[in-house]
Amino acid sequence: MSARIFTEDEVVIATHNPGKVREIAELLGPYASQFYSAGELGLPEPVEDGGTFEANAIIKALSAAKGSGKVSLADDSGLSVAALGGEPGIYSARWAGPDKDFHVAMREVETRLGDAQDRSAAFICALAIAWPDEHVEVFEGRIDGHLEFLPRGLKGFGYDPIFVPEGYSDTFAEMEPALKQQMSHRARAFEQLLHAVIPAARQRLG
Repeated sequence: MSARIFTEDEVVIATHNPGKVREIAELLGPYASQFYSAGELGLPEPVEDGGTFEANAIIKALSAAKGSGKVSLADDSGLSVAALGGEPGIYSARWAGPDKDFHVAMREVETRLGDAQDRSAAFICALAIAWPDEHVEVFEGRIDGHLEFLPRGLKGFGYDPIFVPEGYSDTFAEMEPALKQQMSHRARAFEQLLHAVIPAARQRLG
């Protein structure tokens, strides 16, 4: 079955995370004229009790779509560390604690790794687009790399300061945002969404 085509001009970005709002809005910029975040609309953060990135992305997208009456886009993403059996995974944000302090989360990753030689890791993103009638499409992206400590860079968010993508020496937080956007897990998921639900005729030049 083919994906539903996105024909609306307004999109709710279903997150309260300013970094995610910025990245997703930049990706969507050519394809919609008006963006709202769940935070600015006063929408509550739903309980993310899914067992996978995909399940949690769907929960957030549907909650925002039903709460706003508009098409909503949500991602659930996180860091998967091979030597930790894929953790923190879907709990990536929770490792940052109630204050969402990712310095705490990055120290926790380093502590749990201990003397492990394997520092390979991946960022994974599930991107869900939902309509108010509860129709949902989901796409997944992934980028592999490795972890380096101490954290470096101020241009990213979350675990970006310790993640170095394959083929590069800079962390995500040291890279210019435009370069990160070309390769990130979120960008790769968005590329799939773009080809599936946004026809070429809707692409805008500015």
